Amino acid sequence: MGTLPFAAMPMIICEQIEQWLQDHRRCMQVAQRPQVTLCYAQSWDGSLALSPNESLALSNPQSMRLTHRLRSMHDGILVGIGTVLADDPQLTVRECSGQNPQPIVLDSQLRMPSASRLSQSQGRQCWVLTRQEHASTIRDDIKLIGVAVGEDGSVDLTLAVQELWQRGIRSIMVEGGAQVISAFVRAGLADAIVLTIAPALVGGYKAIGDLGIHSSARLPRIAPLHTQRLEDDLIMWGNLHYSIEAQ
Repeated sequence: MGTLPFAAMPMIICEQIEQWLQDHRRCMQVAQRPQVTLCYAQSWDGSLALSPNESLALSNPQSMRLTHRLRSMHDGILVGIGTVLADDPQLTVRECSGQNPQPIVLDSQLRMPSASRLSQSQGRQCWVLTRQEHASTIRDDIKLIGVAVGEDGSVDLTLAVQELWQRGIRSIMVEGGAQVISAFVRAGLADAIVLTIAPALVGGYKAIGDLGIHSSARLPRIAPLHTQRLEDDLIMWGNLHYSIEAQ
């Protein structure tokens, strides 16, 4: 059997990941909350960027197209306010055909700029998950959703995803940044992960921060693990398990 051309690889990977996501979502219906998939790119040493609040392009063009296809497979796409301030993202599907997901921003202090592309989008109005006391603020450019905060003063993620479920969101793609990715893992709410690993050593800002884990038995595990090469990037995906009984 001959080697598949690079042009055919993204579609094959997309089909594999889409089937995997569909199978996993059937199990999530019982939980009455959206399936949460972490999707981001990092260097070989686990870095997202050279420093916090700084953008760094790591994915090759094929991997970027895969990311946009993944966006179209989810009801919502979520980032933290730090990503909005650093990257000013659009969070839309542009590199392939497909429906745009609902853009969602975690912003407990309501720092969302009116000049951001998400605030000025002509498509779906951006939802901003913020403190309940900020929810009454008058903003025509975004939809504010009040959520109780946790002990650290941040929006309570468990309550946030329940709120999104009530609003019809059944699957969420979490793109970043590092604090948000770490928070979902720390809360045990990240169900799956699609990771693009670029062949570079950055020595910078890591994707996963302190998880508050002090025992190897409690480390989150990924199983089963799937891998594919996409040109010079490595794509890895699998289900997250939060106990030693990972299958």
